Amino acid sequence: MTNPTAAMLVIGDEILSGRTRDANMYHLAGRLTEHGIDLKEVRVVSDDPAAISGAVRTLAGGYDHVFTSGGIGPTHDDITADNVAAAFDVPIDVRDDARAILAERAKRTGQELNEARLRMARIPDGAALIENPVSGAPGFTLCNVHVMAGVPAIFEAMVDSVLPTLTGGTPLTSESLMIFRGEGQIAGPLGAIADDFPDLSIGSYPFQKDGAFGAQIVFRGTDPTQVAAALGRLRKALDL
Repeated sequence: MTNPTAAMLVIGDEILSGRTRDANMYHLAGRLTEHGIDLKEVRVVSDDPAAISGAVRTLAGGYDHVFTSGGIGPTHDDITADNVAAAFDVPIDVRDDARAILAERAKRTGQELNEARLRMARIPDGAALIENPVSGAPGFTLCNVHVMAGVPAIFEAMVDSVLPTLTGGTPLTSESLMIFRGEGQIAGPLGAIADDFPDLSIGSYPFQKDGAFGAQIVFRGTDPTQVAAALGRLRKALDL
């Protein structure tokens, strides 16, 4: 059985300007791998309505799941929810269940539930809420798009809320081998092994350490037997 596929859409001018280093892709990739969902594409777009809605439409049509990060807070530049709604041509407004979550938290913390905070209760019609145990303000799932916060701690909590609701496949097995030889020396046998194991993802990642060249060879696949066999073939071919 083929694993479900996923894409990630990272939203925010602060990412593209280099002001903020994105950590959410790394976290999501690892959690999806554990769950048996294959992350196939990651895009980063600016805080531009057309860019967001266009990317959402494209990715939602190409993958089983889309995970977005960023742009669902209380400020004027938090426009992700509106443009996900626009991508699916559905209305968006403050929703009672989301408002109730924010009102309960505001009462508990002594904060005012002002107009800015109510922006975080604006949910597209037909969406299901994603629980946010960190700060309360929910994300949402609309069709196959899971819309989550950009703050890493909140994003990670939302991922934990969403994943149990998704059907996964077979988790990937990964094995690696560090070889202190240049890629030119290992490319031939590595290519032959890749041809013989088409179901595996085999990557070569070169490095230089203490003046010597080498490569980290990584074998990934859903069948641990094939991964072990391919690794053994490489060891034998290179007399390691």
